This record gives sequence, structure tokens and C-alpha cells, in this order.
Amino acid sequence: MRRRPPRAVPGVTATPLLKSAAPVIPAALALALTSLPGLAAADPAPVRYPAGATIFQANCAVCHGAKGAGTPSLAPPVTSYPARYAANDEGRKQLAMTVLNGMFGGIEVEQKHFDFKMPEFIQLDDATLAGVLNFVVFDLDHAADDVKPIAAEEIAAERAHPVDGAAVREHRSKLLATLVSEELHITELVRSLLGPLE
Repeated sequence: MRRRPPRAVPGVTATPLLKSAAPVIPAALALALTSLPGLAAADPAPVRYPAGATIFQANCAVCHGAKGAGTPSLAPPVTSYPARYAANDEGRKQLAMTVLNGMFGGIEVEQKHFDFKMPEFIQLDDATLAGVLNFVVFDLDHAADDVKPIAAEEIAAERAHPVDGAAVREHRSKLLATLVSEELHITELVRSLLGPLE
């Protein structure tokens, strides 16, 4: 039995990797649909960091939204990078720097531009900031189980080296360049081990 080639989706270029993923796309779509409101399981996952959730709602949700999805043209979503950041030392440093010192200037997140000024939250203690970050990393961005929670000591270490919001943005730019480079290297390594993915 011959398989019919997948239909083209406007605006999407079929790369070899995308072509090889074609059989799993329907399953992924079904999984995505079950996450829509009203179709999801009746009991959402319990919040792992409730104290962090409370502080997030009181201080961060006004800009980033109650579920961390961001506010168009104002504040980026916090559901795109924090889990990736928490999985590496420089990323963990970025998270601590951001909540302590704020960040300002233009950034790109999910191909959208944000030019904002995030305030500093240096007035909050280290344990409170760690709790907020853990809520973002684990409850909003759903980090893998092998990612260790942010510790108050990590916040304290960055508190000892204050910087301004522009330096925080610059550190973020370097971190993202490193992450992208590492991901490209991993992709190339996988391709060299598996051969062409067509």
C-alpha cells in the first residue's frame, strides 16, 4: 500500500527533520488538543511551588500574565526559556540576574520583539526569589524532572555582584547564542550518527 505524501502547510517548509516527523504529527496534534481548556483532564497538575506562585501573581503577572504567557508589546512570555536556562549554570545565573537587577532594552522571544523595562526585585529576599523562579521554571515552563530547583544560595551569589538591566540583557544575548550553538552542534552530531533524515 502506497502512502500519500503529506499535504503542504502554507508558510511551512518541509525540512528533512520535519519530513521524518510526519508520522508523529497526528499524535502530537491529538496531544495538543487535549491540552485545550475544556478538553484537558479535570484535575490540573498541582502547583509544586505555591509560595512562588503567590509572589508571581502579586509582582509578575501584571506584565507577564497569570499563566506567564506574556503581554503583546509589553512583556515577553516566561514559558519559553526559563526551563532551558535552569538546565545550565549560565542560564541559572541569568534567571537570578534578571529578578535581582531587572532588564531593559529590546529582546526577541518566539520571533516577537519586546522593548520593555522589567523592574528589579532586589527588595525580595533570596528564598522568595528562588521560589518565584522555581514556580516559573517548573510550574509554568515545565522543566524536566532532572533539572534541580534554584536555591536561595544561587540568588545570594548574584546579589553580591549587582549589575544594571542593560548588562542583564547583554548576558542574555550571549547565553542564547551559546544555547543555539550547542543545539546546532547536537543536531549535527545526531545527523552524523544517524545519517540523512530523509
